[in-house]
Amino acid sequence: MVVVLKPMNKAFIREPDEVASRCPRCQSRGQPVGPQTLKAQLVPELRRKLAESASFCPESQCEVVYFDDFSGTVLRSSFDHPIPMKDLEAPLCSCFGLTRDDIETDIAEGTVVRTKGAILRAQSDEARCKSMAPNGRSCLTEVQGYFLRCQQRRPG
Repeated sequence: MVVVLKPMNKAFIREPDEVASRCPRCQSRGQPVGPQTLKAQLVPELRRKLAESASFCPESQCEVVYFDDFSGTVLRSSFDHPIPMKDLEAPLCSCFGLTRDDIETDIAEGTVVRTKGAILRAQSDEARCKSMAPNGRSCLTEVQGYFLRCQQRRPG
């Protein structure tokens, strides 16, 4: 008896999930960043500490800003400015400078002028997230999330 095996349909085979790198200090899942972001964010001396692609540590309390899978790290102390997503005094929007204070002012005034303006600009061709944001991503999630948290805290 001859058994003929038919190839399985690939629709039924689960591809392995891509495993996100973890920060060596806090074990948070890293946000992958490419060469364009790293080149824009780091001076050449710091850039040489990391592989071609690396990850951004999103944990605000962690001292690590960038890390790679080969033990390379760049720490917060290497920067002479506040880092968005890490420091409260840094703008939420790296491209257009929208701050937490701007959002809180919108909420206090019962308007969305500043917040909506930044969101519209962030969705436009003006946005330069890959080079301006430390994680190379749009600020939309951060801005909208902070706006909603502020709105919920406000006595109604």
